[in-house]
Amino acid sequence: MSLAAAWASVDVRAAGDFWCTLEDRRPGLLPHRDAPLFFTALGRLTAGEDDPASRAALLMVLGRAYRHFDLLPHAANIGDALLATVARHAPHPLWAAVGERALCRATRAVRRAAARVGDGPAWWHVQVIDYDRPSPDIAILTVRPWRRLPYQPGQAVPVCTPRLPGHWRWLSPANAPRADGTVELHVRAVPAGTVSHRLVHEVRPGELLWLGPPGNTGLSLEPARTDDLLLVAGGTGLAPLRALVEQVAAAPDGRRVTLIVGAGNFTDLYDAIALDKLQCAHDWLTIVPAFSDDPLAEQAEQGDALTIALEHYEPGQEIYLCGPPAMLVDARPRLLALGIPAARIHLPESFTC
Repeated sequence: MSLAAAWASVDVRAAGDFWCTLEDRRPGLLPHRDAPLFFTALGRLTAGEDDPASRAALLMVLGRAYRHFDLLPHAANIGDALLATVARHAPHPLWAAVGERALCRATRAVRRAAARVGDGPAWWHVQVIDYDRPSPDIAILTVRPWRRLPYQPGQAVPVCTPRLPGHWRWLSPANAPRADGTVELHVRAVPAGTVSHRLVHEVRPGELLWLGPPGNTGLSLEPARTDDLLLVAGGTGLAPLRALVEQVAAAPDGRRVTLIVGAGNFTDLYDAIALDKLQCAHDWLTIVPAFSDDPLAEQAEQGDALTIALEHYEPGQEIYLCGPPAMLVDARPRLLALGIPAARIHLPESFTC
C-alpha cells in the first residue's frame, strides 16, 4: 500500500480531531471553521502521488494558508498534530515508518510556496447558483463567492468540492470580473479527473465549493500594450480567452480581436450562445469556429484551430492559445517556424493545462 492509499482511509471527520489536538498544543492557531480544508490539503500533500498540476494547486492553497494564519513558526506543532491524528484514525505501519519524513518534505515545499504566493485569504467559499450541461462531458457552473474573488482575466484558480476533500484542480474563470462578483467556470470531465467528474456529473445549484488564490498562467493581457489579438481556443480552453474578450469589451482601446474556437463538430461548440452575444455586441470582434471533424461545415471552417488561426493571422497581432495538450504541444515551434516573434506567442503554463 502507498502512503497516498493509507491517507485515503482517513475519514474527513478526523479534521475535527486534528483541530482539537492542535488547539490543545497551541490555542488559537487555526480557526475551527478552516480546519477541514487545511487538514485535508496538508495530509494529501504529505501523502504525495498527485500530478504536478494538483501539487501546484495544493502548494498555492497551503502557502497562502500558512502566511494568512501566520503558521510558519508553528510548523512543528502542526505536523505533530497531523501525525497524531492519522495514527488514531487510520493507523498503518507505512505512516509510522515514513510519514514523518514525508511531512518534513511537504513542510519544506510549503515554506518555499509561502515565500512566493503573496498575501491574502487562502480560500473563498462560493455557492453554485447556476448549472448548465451543454454536452455530456462539459458543465458550465456559475458561482457566487461569499466575498469578492480578486482575479484578473486569464488567471486560473484552484477549485475543490466537499465531495472530494483535499483534491484541488485548476480552472480559469470564463468571464472578466463582474459587478455582482459571480464567476463562470467551464469544466470538462476527463477520464482520470476525479474532481472534474464530480463537478460535471454531481454538483448542482445550491452546493458549496471552495476557490483558492488566483494564479498567473501566462495568458494575461499586458497592460501597456494595445496590439490586435488573435485568440486560439480548443475545448474548455475557451474559458480564459473569453475572459480576455470581456476584458477588452469593458474598456475598448481600439484593438481588434479575432477568436478562433476549435471543436470537433457543431454540437461540440458548447458556448455558442454566449459567443453569438459577444460578436453581435462588438464590431471589433470576429469569432471563427474551427471544426476538425465536421464534413458539413463551411470549407473555411474545416480544420484544426491552429491551422484556421494561421489563415487569419496578421503581422503585429499578439497570439494567445489555450486548449488540450495535443493542440499546444507543437504550437510554439510551428508559430516560430513561420517567423512569428516568440514575445508575441502566449501559451498557458503547464500546471494549468
